[in-house]
Amino acid sequence: MPAVKKSMLRTITIVFCFSLLLGSLILSIVKESSAQGESEPIPRFGIIESYDSPDQAARLGVGWTRATFHWAEIQPDGPEKWKSNKDAEQIEAEIDTGRTVVGLLIGIPDWARSEDNLPMGLWLPPENEENLWASYVREMVGRYKGRIDHWIIWNEPDIREGELGHTWDGTVADFAQLQKVAYLVAKEANPEAIIHLAAFTYWSDYYAGNEQYMARLLDEILADSKAADHSYYFDIATAHLYFQPSQIYDLLGQFIDIMRERGLSQPMWLVETNAPPVNDPAWPVPNWTLSVTELEQAAFIPQAMAAALAAGAERVGVYKLKDSDSDRLANPEPFGLVRDDGSERAAFATYRLATGYLENAIRAERERWDEVGQIRVEQPGQTTTVVFSRLPAWQKASVPATSERALLVDIWGTKQTITPMNGLYSFNLPPSICSQSIGDYCMIGGYNYYLVQSAEVVLATDTPLPSRTPSASKTPLPSATATTEPTASPTPTTAPTDVPTNIPTAPTPESKIKPTTSVGPEITSTPPTNQNQNSTPPILLITIVSISLLIVLAMGWYAIRRQT
Repeated sequence: MPAVKKSMLRTITIVFCFSLLLGSLILSIVKESSAQGESEPIPRFGIIESYDSPDQAARLGVGWTRATFHWAEIQPDGPEKWKSNKDAEQIEAEIDTGRTVVGLLIGIPDWARSEDNLPMGLWLPPENEENLWASYVREMVGRYKGRIDHWIIWNEPDIREGELGHTWDGTVADFAQLQKVAYLVAKEANPEAIIHLAAFTYWSDYYAGNEQYMARLLDEILADSKAADHSYYFDIATAHLYFQPSQIYDLLGQFIDIMRERGLSQPMWLVETNAPPVNDPAWPVPNWTLSVTELEQAAFIPQAMAAALAAGAERVGVYKLKDSDSDRLANPEPFGLVRDDGSERAAFATYRLATGYLENAIRAERERWDEVGQIRVEQPGQTTTVVFSRLPAWQKASVPATSERALLVDIWGTKQTITPMNGLYSFNLPPSICSQSIGDYCMIGGYNYYLVQSAEVVLATDTPLPSRTPSASKTPLPSATATTEPTASPTPTTAPTDVPTNIPTAPTPESKIKPTTSVGPEITSTPPTNQNQNSTPPILLITIVSISLLIVLAMGWYAIRRQT
């Protein structure tokens, strides 16, 4: 073969190999960026109003959200005129992403309001066209059939008149009728519809010394001779609970017990929870009732999720994804995981990590609740234990070993492989910031760790975050019995419908335990320096590599031309 042809062939081979190498680099960059970007929706965990920032909701793997359909906004002028919900396009986009949208039906237009502030014709049979509530529910559920199948009937009816957040003026019997009519009509319009009870908040009845509204409502429903034929007019119970992981566990347990004591087996969802910060420079809160820092909010999210699962909650939702201008008029504190300028609070990162490590829970149990909070979450093929200090001092975690080595992950995602000694995994837990204490304990614990044990050997260097594949199991987690009654204390200022209300401040009484000193070597846990990391592909780098590839190809073409 002539020397010129050999040289040309060698040049072509070099250019081809180099081009292939650069192409592989570009592909790996895009793949890595995609893996760090959007996640498959996780059915168990949701965020309210995720449609306010759908790209960030996708990065979090948000599995479900809630959208409010206020009757007075949809039919403001009379029964013949229907307006699209103001967020209709956003809601449709949410559905198209694969997130489950839970509709909230609430409100009475002035034209449909009776003298006693009930929907006109409420006590008429559902098929009677003068039962205006029935007509509204029938239209909304039928309109979204197959797109929105979950419907919550009203919001927080247990908040008494005169309290901020009050929404229901009728009696308990009136509300039982509202629930009954909605259930029967919804099932007629969409047999696949799943009907929720309104969310209960616990505290209004507690401070008034009343039996819980949920108990009184269920007793009213149970007195209906036809209720048993219709699942007692609800498929899922819901709750709104804030600020204290301890109370989330106890009060969810009490709500579940109220159902179980009456022979009802419906699952429970914690639809709203959060602990909004007061020290964000973008939204300082001078007159706060409960002191929570941004980093405490970040710690609260995984603690609340784990506590809710241990209490028996089937699904857990955070209120809310993003701050809005209207929030400032309704709330003293910012509840968003994302600020209104799009930047992310630390809780954004901890939500994302927590959902990944807790999503496939089959069973959860609160194993320890003294100086240390320790919740074991059983999953297919592995066990994840969530542990954190509950005092402003270092504590020692001691978790029984079921594997030869385990993956230890801090709240920010830093991993290391550890081995047990004497049948225990022992490591130190950072102290709580403890800007608000409840008795001898911090209201919110310190930074948590995830201890992941599985049958397979776990290596920190090659173990990715848990799969975000939606869980096929829809079996609710077991319920837990609340062992204590919260102690009364003042209720913070709350907000009207569509924002969290009746936030508790009372602690769960516990035995007095003195904070301990540091035990052994400390494991540091540092929050990420950039809490608004962009997970989109690194366009600049891809552009540079692409230009380099073109230059190399041009050089190869020029070399070939010279030799021919």
